[in-house]
Amino acid sequence: MPRIAKELRALEVERLKTPGTWSVGTVPGLYLQVKDSGARSWVLRASIGGRRREMGLGGYPAVKLAGAIERARKERLAIDEGIDPVELRARAQASIRNEAAERIRNTFKEAAADYIKAHRAGWKNAKHAAQWESTLTEYAFPVIGNKVVWEITNQDVLAILDPIWTTKTETANRVRNRIELVIASSMVRAGRTGQNPARWRGNLQMMLPKPTKVTKKGHFEALPVHEVGGFMVRLRTAKGVAARAMEFTILTATRTTEVRGAIWGEIDFENACWTIPAERMKAEREHRVPLTSEAIDLLKTLPRGAATDAVFRSPRGEQLSGMAMLMILRRMGVDATVHGFRSTFRDWAGELTAYPREVAELALAHRVGDATEGAYARGDLFVKRRNLMADWAGFLNADLPPSAR
Repeated sequence: MPRIAKELRALEVERLKTPGTWSVGTVPGLYLQVKDSGARSWVLRASIGGRRREMGLGGYPAVKLAGAIERARKERLAIDEGIDPVELRARAQASIRNEAAERIRNTFKEAAADYIKAHRAGWKNAKHAAQWESTLTEYAFPVIGNKVVWEITNQDVLAILDPIWTTKTETANRVRNRIELVIASSMVRAGRTGQNPARWRGNLQMMLPKPTKVTKKGHFEALPVHEVGGFMVRLRTAKGVAARAMEFTILTATRTTEVRGAIWGEIDFENACWTIPAERMKAEREHRVPLTSEAIDLLKTLPRGAATDAVFRSPRGEQLSGMAMLMILRRMGVDATVHGFRSTFRDWAGELTAYPREVAELALAHRVGDATEGAYARGDLFVKRRNLMADWAGFLNADLPPSAR
């Protein structure tokens, strides 16, 4: 065991500034090392299994004399128990490096799954997680899903975004943001720094037009009010479940996702009402939809099977695809979106009827007024909305021949 030198006091240690290695006493082998640069640090010298070891205990003055003594005593106790602290540290560091290396080798698809799993509990509803998964599956995974995160380049991200940046700008920007977050998460986990290839500022903004310059956020192509009646005549001649889902969507002025997710248990035929649970609503509030006689008659034409409780089922018995209704519009040559028919409905209600604004807004499941107003207006104006939807159905039937009404 090394000889224990004279114990130095804190003030004496502070005065040790000449380059060299100075024994400070108290613990055998404890030294203050002063480099030519003036930097000072603590070292503990010991013999372990016949091998000379030198262990760093931290820099001075970040680690004071008392702290160095405490650390040195702990290392000495470990050595007395047959433990090699240097070897132990080396193994721990190797384990950390191996874990980081494993994370670095993760594919983007694996990294995305880790990100969604870590954040799912903090998202407001299950639909948000489903949107993350669906957008990445549709747009990102085909290009970079099986690519190691650290090998993804700007060109890879551009290959995903270029085809949809000007045609589906809002979706494209969401995809870009989600790719950026997944890659950023992987960088933090692996302790890596550098440019994120999906970053907008100072990166992709040099290669893509600003989203707000391409399209106005939140607006969907809508069919003019005076054209919707003629469109309904054509739509009712189209065959297939997607066409019926499209018709039902327009009759109820609801969202595509709400119709696609509809199940028979939500339909009350006796009271002509469709109740959509809060978890499937954008506003996270239960929404009652009054069903007109046209909507009820349409539902009665649909088959019901044991495979799924979905109202609108694909030919394979599954929930209708998110693109099914849009493809109906494309085949009919209509330059509009499914969601745009909600705007058509709102234009009709505002311009061609005398119904109060809040009745039309509630029909669209929009929040009405501020928080104070909402605290008092707890009703959903269901009776008035039933009249509104009946008039809407009548307007949609205006272009139908009398025999088809």
